[in-house]
Amino acid sequence: MFIKNYLIPRLLQYFLVIFLGITIVFFIPRLAPTNPVERTIAEIRSRGTYLDPRFVQDMVDALTEMYGLSGSWLDQYKDFWVRLSKGDFGVSFFQFPTPVITLIKRALPWTVGLLFTTTVFSWVFGNIVGGMAGYAYNRRWSKALDLLVMLIRPIPYYVFALGLLILFGYVYRKFPIAGGATIGATPSFTLSYILDVLRHSALPAMSLAILGAASWFQTSKLIVQNVNAEDFVQYAQLGGVREGRIIFRYVIRNAMLPQITNLALSLGQILSGALITEIVFSYPGVGHLLYSAISTGDYNLIMGIISLSIVAITTLVLIVDLIYPLFDPRIRYK
Repeated sequence: MFIKNYLIPRLLQYFLVIFLGITIVFFIPRLAPTNPVERTIAEIRSRGTYLDPRFVQDMVDALTEMYGLSGSWLDQYKDFWVRLSKGDFGVSFFQFPTPVITLIKRALPWTVGLLFTTTVFSWVFGNIVGGMAGYAYNRRWSKALDLLVMLIRPIPYYVFALGLLILFGYVYRKFPIAGGATIGATPSFTLSYILDVLRHSALPAMSLAILGAASWFQTSKLIVQNVNAEDFVQYAQLGGVREGRIIFRYVIRNAMLPQITNLALSLGQILSGALITEIVFSYPGVGHLLYSAISTGDYNLIMGIISLSIVAITTLVLIVDLIYPLFDPRIRYK
């Protein structure tokens, strides 16, 4: 019954979402006014290179074929799915002839290392502290912490990130202001290189973790306050159950259920990168790569990054749906 009534329809929905999402991603860049072939020709001419008018059209035809832009949109769409089935997103326009998948592989470890760590840390810290503050909302420390979060949370991210950059990068000079590692450093699993990477990631990680934890704190606090008013919590308090057991076994455990789904969505978005973060701190991740692809009209690179992001998000949501009964025994598949 589980396979027929739930798993198969859910898998069909999973593949349909991926198909429609990638299809939309294929067509949207082609509606943009930027033409990558014309842009490439213009860049060659801007460098002072002479192009014989007799051979310009031949060059345009060659680049169009090379970039996979020849034929009608339908022909390009069919060719795109054929290449995608082989894990081939084509070559990058602005870093020709490097394959798109190679660029993504280079940038992905930086983004995953930064965003995965900060997302998980802010989720755990924000939910636990927010849950305790929501349970003890009348305590002085809870009100003081809530006031601090209310002051931090409304700050626009780019303002907060720039503030940290100016304060700790220019005024006190405690951390590097750009890059993922020292220029010229050879990547290796040595202690000196790891410490160098950690120093360069300190400011972007701090900006993401602080605002992320503040957001999770507020959400968790509100949910816990609602759960705290439920009858089973009141009954446990009247029955003399230890306060620590009530907080973690009854209140926070029930309040975490919607937060688990939100965590899956947040982790899925890691593949698209923290766009503003990586631009502000010149961090060599997927977000910075996506910005370069958009600004140069690199269709293949845009489709590659966003397609992988769509697959990641839908996959994590599917996994959460399948394992949700482990967290909430009240849910049963029918």
